[in-house]
Amino acid sequence: MATDNTSTAASGYVQPEIDVPALTGLLDGEYAGIRDLVRTNLVTHASVLDEADELGTDAYRERVRELVVEMAATGQTGMGFPDKYGGGGDIGASIAAFETLAFGDLSVLVKVGVQFGLFGGAILHLGTERHHDAYLPDLITGRLMGCFAMTETGHGSNVQALGTVARYDAARQEFVLTTQGDQARKDYIGNAARHAELAVVFAQLEVEGKAEGVHAFVVRIREGGEVVPGVRIEDAGRKMGLNGVDNGRIWFDGVRVEREALLNRFADVTPEGVYESPIDNPDRRFFTMLGTLVQGRVSVGGAGVGTAKVALAVATKYAVRRRQFAAAPDTEEQLLLDYGLHQRRLLPLIARTYALHFAQDVVRTQLHEVFSGIKDDPHARRQLESRAAGTKALATWHATRVVQECREACGGAGYLTVNRFAALKGDSDVFTTFEGDNHVLLQLVAKGLLTHYAGEFEDLDQLGMVRYVTGLAVETVIEKTSVHKLLERVRDLLPGGEEWDQEAGLLDSDYHLAMLRYREEHMLAGVARRLKRGIDQKRSPGAVFSQVQDHVIAVAHAHVERLVLEAFVERTRAQPEGDNKVALGLLCDLFALTTIEADRAWFMEHGRLTVQRSKAISREVSDLCRKVRPLAVDLVDAWGIPSEMLRAPDLVG
Repeated sequence: MATDNTSTAASGYVQPEIDVPALTGLLDGEYAGIRDLVRTNLVTHASVLDEADELGTDAYRERVRELVVEMAATGQTGMGFPDKYGGGGDIGASIAAFETLAFGDLSVLVKVGVQFGLFGGAILHLGTERHHDAYLPDLITGRLMGCFAMTETGHGSNVQALGTVARYDAARQEFVLTTQGDQARKDYIGNAARHAELAVVFAQLEVEGKAEGVHAFVVRIREGGEVVPGVRIEDAGRKMGLNGVDNGRIWFDGVRVEREALLNRFADVTPEGVYESPIDNPDRRFFTMLGTLVQGRVSVGGAGVGTAKVALAVATKYAVRRRQFAAAPDTEEQLLLDYGLHQRRLLPLIARTYALHFAQDVVRTQLHEVFSGIKDDPHARRQLESRAAGTKALATWHATRVVQECREACGGAGYLTVNRFAALKGDSDVFTTFEGDNHVLLQLVAKGLLTHYAGEFEDLDQLGMVRYVTGLAVETVIEKTSVHKLLERVRDLLPGGEEWDQEAGLLDSDYHLAMLRYREEHMLAGVARRLKRGIDQKRSPGAVFSQVQDHVIAVAHAHVERLVLEAFVERTRAQPEGDNKVALGLLCDLFALTTIEADRAWFMEHGRLTVQRSKAISREVSDLCRKVRPLAVDLVDAWGIPSEMLRAPDLVG
């Protein structure tokens, strides 16, 4: 979009002009090739966006399955699997492909995630060569469809307490799987209702009467399209969205599988019935096993960012076409995006989407490095798990908020099914729940902060974690995050001595980072003190933790927002001088100041924001919105969403 590249006399500000292809190149990064392949496939199969509305549930599910197999044939879905089995041998590329696939029909996206990410990922990461040889070649092509049977009706987030049991029968060298009551049925399982032939089933392993914890098994649930004896499957029925995915419930009634069905990378059972594992501690073994499945969280976080991009592209393009009310007599009605309120509604969301895009780049790189063996040490794995959990939470909450705001910004037309918001809203809503409920994920982030990612953390259940934190870590946390030391560290960054937060320029990225660091560390010290006070009063650790849970979530949220801002600042500073860097700088400032503005009450309560400076921040946000407004269409075009994917004829033409 052409812009007026003239200076504003008062400020010396020169409106930048965005080089859209160059900005797309920056955003696509090293994975431009795989992203373009996905874009091509999306355009080829764009008709599915209409078919999702036109077909009945059964036909839509079949259509989605067909598309997944057709896309698999192009290589886009197998990038994360080893070359020797027909994959691409590149974990990072597989995440980039998934992120881009989120521009299209989300049932196709989730079906791909279930088949290649969850089912395939479990066999790849939890299995050994015998499982890889047996299943990966057909799994990668889509000839063999499977499901990931972890969640149960009675236990979603608390995987350690699953009720399905697998008992070893040494006489026959088989495991016997049993669903112990309806609360132990596998529930909401994608691919289960129709298409899966195999399931990776998570169950409590019992050997010689001894419980060995949760392990994963490959279990056949269909043969030739028919459910096998001992297995019962029920269709979960229609959902709020994603009705192209066949979710179902599974029960096992004494189902026998061979000894080799145990995915045995971390533990095995000998033919005679001896349990063996290279990891002695059962809690550490469990967390190590779950840690290999972190790829799903990274994928869903990226999908949330992609969904937000589609909604914002539609709403932004509509806002520069649609006119409403004249600003003065005898003038044309004003474009929606020329209204200050409309700018305030959409442009900070564009800025936050860019911020989350760069934060997703960081976590994708960490995943690639850990799983490719470049940085495969315990500390790197723990950092990855925490960052993946936090980024997933913020990105999927962002998607839900963006879709709603953009739907409203498109008025009545946004409510029509033909204009895609109904599908975006219904299909993306569950992103906040699957691959980990967001609040539970933020608790995981907070535990890492409180224990400094200490090795002991892996061995602890929730009560043990509280005892550890209150016993060993609290004094360290309080000392590390004392206000006095915080102010000393901040003074090194910014001018102004004790008044650093009032003297620094409002558009100084170091000021923005210092504010978010201060908030995070102050909150962390507060949580640690509250935990210690409760334990000192001899109260139950569980009760103490429960009482401070809101503070725990708040500090985790603050921590992840700081990481997101750091990612944005670093990428912006790394760009070559020019208009694109100026544009990214505007967005970075807008993201930072709207983040501070949104929590201004906290900053004022804790003496870091005066009333005058708070008002100045709000004025600056409005000014940044006016500067970003001429760039808005270019900024959403740079995401490279194929026009066919916007599918909003009434809104964007």
